[in-house]
Amino acid sequence: MKKIVCFLALLGSLASYAQDLSFSKKGLSYYAEAENPAKANPAEWAAVKQPVNVSFAGDNVRYPKEKVPVEALSGSVTLQAWKGEKVHTQLLIWTKADLRAVRVDAGRLQGPSGAVIDPKNISTGFVRYVLTDEFGKGCGTRKTTDYDSSLVEDAIDIVDVLPVKANTVQPVWISIKVPADIPAGKYSGNISVNAGKEYVLNIAVEVLDKVLPPPSEWKYDFDLWQSAAAIAKVHDVPLWSDEHFDLMVPYFKLLAEAGQKPITANIIDQPWGKGHVYHDDPTLISWTKKKDGTWSYDYHLFDRYVQMMMDCGISSRINCYTMVTWDLSFIYFDERLGRNDTVKNATPGSQAYTNFWKPMITDFTAHLKSKGWFEKTAIAMDEREMESMKAVIALVRGVDKNWKVALAGDYHPEIVNDVYDYCLNIGQVFPQRELERRKRQGKPSTYYTACGTDIPNGFTYSFPAENAWISWYAAAEGFTGYLRWAYNNWVKDPLRDSRFRTWPAGDLYQIYPGPRSSIRFEKFIEGIQDYEKIRILREKYKADGNKAGLIEIERILCPFSLNMLRLAPSAETVANAKIQLNKL
Repeated sequence: MKKIVCFLALLGSLASYAQDLSFSKKGLSYYAEAENPAKANPAEWAAVKQPVNVSFAGDNVRYPKEKVPVEALSGSVTLQAWKGEKVHTQLLIWTKADLRAVRVDAGRLQGPSGAVIDPKNISTGFVRYVLTDEFGKGCGTRKTTDYDSSLVEDAIDIVDVLPVKANTVQPVWISIKVPADIPAGKYSGNISVNAGKEYVLNIAVEVLDKVLPPPSEWKYDFDLWQSAAAIAKVHDVPLWSDEHFDLMVPYFKLLAEAGQKPITANIIDQPWGKGHVYHDDPTLISWTKKKDGTWSYDYHLFDRYVQMMMDCGISSRINCYTMVTWDLSFIYFDERLGRNDTVKNATPGSQAYTNFWKPMITDFTAHLKSKGWFEKTAIAMDEREMESMKAVIALVRGVDKNWKVALAGDYHPEIVNDVYDYCLNIGQVFPQRELERRKRQGKPSTYYTACGTDIPNGFTYSFPAENAWISWYAAAEGFTGYLRWAYNNWVKDPLRDSRFRTWPAGDLYQIYPGPRSSIRFEKFIEGIQDYEKIRILREKYKADGNKAGLIEIERILCPFSLNMLRLAPSAETVANAKIQLNKL
């Protein structure tokens, strides 16, 4: 009640509730969305009978803010879930009148024999709209004027109360974390919407008698690259300050809860060059060339950052970027000059390259071993050619034969045995015998999508189900997981405008400042959970000698091919497969 009273007092002090409120360091400020390029049709809204309407809606649909919903809607919904699973649905509010303070609350879900799903396991979040564009030519320089732009719903807000303008739609995301220790059965309850008056909708979860383990035990190799510096920039705090480290924790706990495996650790300044993103990518290791020509390396920031990530729950691997920058330039501090300097055009395998990197790798190896981290650390490269990879592998293995190497890029049979964490561009696959051998050796063997892939992908205009489809495809092709290059590499105004000068909108981030989750990120979690269900059932059927069960799983996975995705909508394919999977 206190929050509502305070919020109403705040609204009363504003000339208009559309006024922007500045983004605070804690990420809790209310903010106004970007102006909608599309305008509402007054006649369409005039035909709506009720001033305020509330209903459940499809969670794979992005509803336009200015249009009256026309899809089949309902005042009740029933979801299916394994014990331990997180499931979700979407609720819509559309109104002909200004609503000054809308609030959505969940009650307990009552189950068999007095068992309940507590409201603390149910979250409700207003879905906010952000500007997006279209695929166009994919990768490459673009102007916002070159493409159609629109508002799409994506960010899931962290405020409890929100104003809603007349003649608009306001989605709400409902998430339910099913406890792993409750009895199977149907759990029923209500969602209440306070929008001038109270509206009550019925929600139920049919809990199946199967258990999904916690994310820390998932085997799916999920890898969204993290951008630590962007958090400091967006929250306007000093880089690497205590406040910065405190702010990073909820962001990376959110990522850990999605099953993230590797820590993204920059070991050289600007691994991808200057200007390729809005916020730069600083190094975690300080390189100093001393006046006598020797080198020293400061690891205190690297150590603090890695430990913080591990404390957040991301602890399986440390992927270090990178020994092959895109412009083959390497920044360091020159003690004699008293400023940063750069080794330029140092081709892997050249004497200049070896002179720069071998002392560091030698020192770094000893440091990692002293921390007990060497076995889980890899030197990681992004879309680098085979000859560069060969040179890097030779250099690091010359220092220690047990060094691990990671590559996201094309498949090269000449180096496949030497790459521990190998991620292929979508459309490429490992030869079946090679894939099985890698799995037996415990080597991550994944795939990725980038700006050159129109579907499936996780742009802000992509169909939400594509982010779930991605993990079903991984299961169908035998990959151990999926990589995407940017978890939170935000653009200038990420809460309002996801467009960028180089790539399709939303390519740089899957969550929002706050931290705020998104429809895209929640769909990632959905698909990863489905992958884990498939893995668990496969393992059980193999142990039981259940050949019929294994065949049935393969049959369910048949529609998940790139060719079929062009013919059948991702939402329909995923929904049908989930129904069949839950019957097993």
